[in-house]
Amino acid sequence: MRRGRSTAVLAMLIAGAIGVIASTQTWIDVTLDDGAQQTLAVPGADAVPVLTPLSLAALALGAALSIVGPVLRYVFGVLGILIAALVGIQTAQVLLATPVSATAATVTEATGISGTDAVASLVASLSLTPWPAVTLLAQVVLAAAAVFTLVTARRWVSGASRKYRTSAEAGGDAGRPHDAIDSWDDLSRGDDPTA
Repeated sequence: MRRGRSTAVLAMLIAGAIGVIASTQTWIDVTLDDGAQQTLAVPGADAVPVLTPLSLAALALGAALSIVGPVLRYVFGVLGILIAALVGIQTAQVLLATPVSATAATVTEATGISGTDAVASLVASLSLTPWPAVTLLAQVVLAAAAVFTLVTARRWVSGASRKYRTSAEAGGDAGRPHDAIDSWDDLSRGDDPTA
């Protein structure tokens, strides 16, 4: 089931890449009630602090999933579900409730005022960009890829494909006469064909 592995790997890589890209994009536009009506752009990494590291972890899972054995496939599937759940829950909170705490780091950096109540008193309005929704969709894709991995991992082809195996590993051509090329192959494996 070579396509199963490719599908899971590709989906995890795409979800992780979208998460990394989203962490650098503006998620929330905050207008401050400071007399100047200053507008600040809150990036995804400030709105959801775990977004960047966990998206990088999803990328690493996707890349490693292409080469690991059967046991680690299940481990990576569970890790993928956990990453999708953590990022997805925090993204959904920003998307549905738009808490002032998601903007606190950016507002504090711009104004020097800290504390949730003080920041909340400065915020006149909040508006979301499409990036939280895109990120939430990417987490759904990551979770689906992880579940797909858990369901199909047992049927994935293990090890090197047949075209990269030697004839001895593949159990091939035992009835054919031993020729000069086979002697070179024996030498490559460390066997002495003259013995």
